Amino acid sequence: MTRALIKGPVGDAALPEVDMSTSLGGLALPAPILTASGCAASGRELDQFFDLTSIGAIVTKSIMLNPRSGRATPRMAETPSGMLNSIGLQGPGIDRFIEHDLAWLEERGARVIVSIAGGTVDEYGKLAARLRTVRSVAAIEVNISCPNVEDRGQVFACRAGSASDVVHAVRRHSDPRMPLFAKLSPDVTDIVEITDAVVRAGATGVSVINTVLGMVIDTDTMRPHLAGVTGGLSGPAIRPVAVRCIWQIRQAFPQLPIIGMGGVRSGKDALEFVLAGANAVSVGTAVFHDPSAPSRIQIELQRALGARGFRRFVDAVGFAHRPADLPREEDPDEFDFISE
Repeated sequence: MTRALIKGPVGDAALPEVDMSTSLGGLALPAPILTASGCAASGRELDQFFDLTSIGAIVTKSIMLNPRSGRATPRMAETPSGMLNSIGLQGPGIDRFIEHDLAWLEERGARVIVSIAGGTVDEYGKLAARLRTVRSVAAIEVNISCPNVEDRGQVFACRAGSASDVVHAVRRHSDPRMPLFAKLSPDVTDIVEITDAVVRAGATGVSVINTVLGMVIDTDTMRPHLAGVTGGLSGPAIRPVAVRCIWQIRQAFPQLPIIGMGGVRSGKDALEFVLAGANAVSVGTAVFHDPSAPSRIQIELQRALGARGFRRFVDAVGFAHRPADLPREEDPDEFDFISE
């Protein structure tokens, strides 16, 4: 992979020599930090704060087949160490998205992972088919944390069978070389079981975790605060849940590409995900108070890796899984299989 040294605000001299490149199932990236779907649309809002090409990739807001206005307001609520959102996948639809957003990202030179969402298995398949010949798409993130309108609104990601059906449809309609990442919900009994189902269906890897289902009641109105009643909890409050999910998946699937996300707001937070087994880390909610967060966190991660003696990012992936009694200097290649 290509050596990538990320430039910080004070120049290269202040940063340790660490090769920050990574690979996600054949998708080579010069850096491991991505945006998280849903928090920055397709990157236009962030472009004024940092160079979009300096991070690993832009993960777009989940796009659906047809234009969608989303849910009624209020759609967001602050919570201790996080926030709830109930946006309802508002968006322009796939055709306008390709014409307007993807075209701009391609012109900008950004690497793009497109997140797709649907209400039926067939809709996911049609989205994949629509993206099949779009050259600027580096990978597809399959957001299966959506209600299945054919099954009483059950969320696809909460059942192994329905999760598998969606990923199989996307794989069948996609270019066979296209990396596919199933975005999983933590609101399940056994996330390893769901992971196994999507991998068997053709997923290249997984993105974990999506938001945690939550609810806020306004004690003045004594009614649910969100118009949609429940919403997705994101932010630092869910980070330990995300670390646990990444750890469990890495233990069960030593070679599976994992994109970790959930409450990352610093380089040390990102490092925790990497040590647990993440091959890349998406930054989401942090951009609401710091639009430069993806770039800043990438620089902080490089410093944190260098301070711990790592010269390659990939050597840190899954490092916390090494035997507790193994000395640091004796494990140069022991866990290379985890990061490939």
